[in-house]
Amino acid sequence: MGKDKKPFTLYILIFLLLILSAAALFGGFGLMYDPSGEYLGMPPEVLELLPFESFFTPGLVLGFFLGLLPLLLIYPLLTRPHWKWAHVFNIYRNRHWAWTYSLYTGLMVIIWIHVQIIFIGYQFWIQSAVAILGLLILIFTLMPGVMAYFRRSRPHKSDNREKGTGGFVSSHR
Repeated sequence: MGKDKKPFTLYILIFLLLILSAAALFGGFGLMYDPSGEYLGMPPEVLELLPFESFFTPGLVLGFFLGLLPLLLIYPLLTRPHWKWAHVFNIYRNRHWAWTYSLYTGLMVIIWIHVQIIFIGYQFWIQSAVAILGLLILIFTLMPGVMAYFRRSRPHKSDNREKGTGGFVSSHR
């Protein structure tokens, strides 16, 4: 496979991110629209288990971090743009930042569900489905073809964290 040919597993990853985004935007905006949770069928006793007065704050976090961000990540995964500002949180300097952010997304999903279970316990089938979705996002991000597609190999002066080398940048355009 050529360096510019997208692996099929990347399209599966993007599909998983779309599912996550749609579900999280629906749930997040549903909780912000009706912070009592009634609109989404949340039992009132669940709110008593949380350190919040309403579901608005969890809805905001859900909608932004697991809804909007994965949706916005799809374009960079498809195009691998060289956005200097986006490298700030990329701890894997040998990978394009979009790959790293995909990894972060899978981890955020799993952390979200674990924190939810810590506070309210296992109460809804959707918790298992979302945990599996997060795991699948991690698995497809770590697929060899996807990892190879996002490998960075050339030095580039826009990423100057590595003194003397000028940093790294993707050889993919």
